[in-house]
Amino acid sequence: MFSEPWHAQIFAMTVHLCQRGVFTWPRWAENFGATLARHGLDRDLNGGEDYYTAWLETLENALVGAELTENAEIAALVDAWRDAYLATPHGQPVALKA
Repeated sequence: MFSEPWHAQIFAMTVHLCQRGVFTWPRWAENFGATLARHGLDRDLNGGEDYYTAWLETLENALVGAELTENAEIAALVDAWRDAYLATPHGQPVALKA
């Protein structure tokens, strides 16, 4: 079902957040459907990386909408992650600085 570990992780995180009441599953499905439609207007999504990239975008928007984070905080974390993996030797685990 999942072609990459992060696909399974983001799915599990979404289910957990739904179970915790951060959002309802019907609301999630509606928002994810809108994201898929936006991403798929010019091509078919293949259920792989592009599908889960849309999933991630929807989850980020849900977290911002629930006021659990801000877009600037997400952007800073993306930048920190990129810096960390670019500085990590191949084959070594990536770790974010505290």
